[in-house]
Amino acid sequence: MDTKATLSALAALAQESRLAVFRLLVQAGPAGLAASRIAEHLDIPASSLSFHLKELSHAGLLASRQDGRFVIYSANIDTMNGLIGFLTENCCGGLPCHAAAATCKPGQEGA
Repeated sequence: MDTKATLSALAALAQESRLAVFRLLVQAGPAGLAASRIAEHLDIPASSLSFHLKELSHAGLLASRQDGRFVIYSANIDTMNGLIGFLTENCCGGLPCHAAAATCKPGQEGA
């Protein structure tokens, strides 16, 4: 994942409702959920939810598919893993994290 895509994903997740939607869809797994079910679970008005789903989709964090008259949304796990990989790419200076943490002073974990 490149820096621009990472910034887009982080910006999309940096809002309470969008983060809640993404976490709910990660829990739902590949089956995903219809927008109406997402709205019910999170008590988000449909007009607001539509905006949040669009933002998450533009950041590549959601996939959608038509199922009859419903649109089913699911978390894009490849993008999520790419984001995690980007954020942890240089973790602990190349040492296994548990080994680096053991040598750090309090407040300097992973430094």
